Amino acid sequence: MDVAISILSIINSIANYVGGIVLTPIMRLSGVVSLFSISALLGIVIFIIFMLTANLRAFGKIFNDITAHILAVFLFKDNIRVTIRSEVGLLVCAGELLWYSIVPVFIMSIPLSLVLAQMAMWYQNRPVLPGKESVVVSITLKKPEGTLQKIILKETPGITLLAGPVRLADRGETYWKIMPHVQGIFTLLFETEDGMLYEKQFCAGAGFMRLSPKRPGLDFFDVLFYPLEKPLPESSPLKSIMIDYPERPSKLYGTNWWVLTFCIVSMVVALIAKPFLNFGT
Repeated sequence: MDVAISILSIINSIANYVGGIVLTPIMRLSGVVSLFSISALLGIVIFIIFMLTANLRAFGKIFNDITAHILAVFLFKDNIRVTIRSEVGLLVCAGELLWYSIVPVFIMSIPLSLVLAQMAMWYQNRPVLPGKESVVVSITLKKPEGTLQKIILKETPGITLLAGPVRLADRGETYWKIMPHVQGIFTLLFETEDGMLYEKQFCAGAGFMRLSPKRPGLDFFDVLFYPLEKPLPESSPLKSIMIDYPERPSKLYGTNWWVLTFCIVSMVVALIAKPFLNFGT
């Protein structure tokens, strides 16, 4: 296994443990309250990390230059030369802000990616409703073959196989449709032709549950974005195992919308908290 993926898998295990302890109690609240609470707290944390890693002296000088250029535009608006010079100066200041932000943004992006991956397990999708909804499970092979390897989905108590396997040889994919009849966390077992067994977590219920839509293979970004389950072993012929969980229908904390809500709330809270934190520019 690639060294980077091995290290990331270890980090994911730690993040999953901490995330389970921290987020599980919060997720008992309503979706709006839980997401707003997490976003507000992280907004303050992100601001503190940014200020601790940024060049405050450089930022202070840039902000002073911006103020001076804006004042010049208003005070000498009839002087075209001064106005153009001030506008060019504002563009230069914008470039300097971007340059000096690279290091703190890079430092923030590492822990923030792990946190967002943990949040996505709760907000990006919802579990399947037992006895009411079915879901498609799919497996993708690393190398599509002319004769597709036969993979068997083992019988799981509490789950009915409605259809499948449906095999698409040219794409190296196999599909099943299943329906849970009871609430819970299940382990789906898949057996390949060589007798090897591979597991995939499956959740059914209502409300918020920590979901893993995809068990990844040895793809760094898949391992980063789907951290709950360990990546498939290098020797496995499987590239990934997917469950097509339903989308969460909310314009605030639903599928994809939760990211926008997180960004807005965290930035607003960071701006509100700025005067109360002992940082100067």
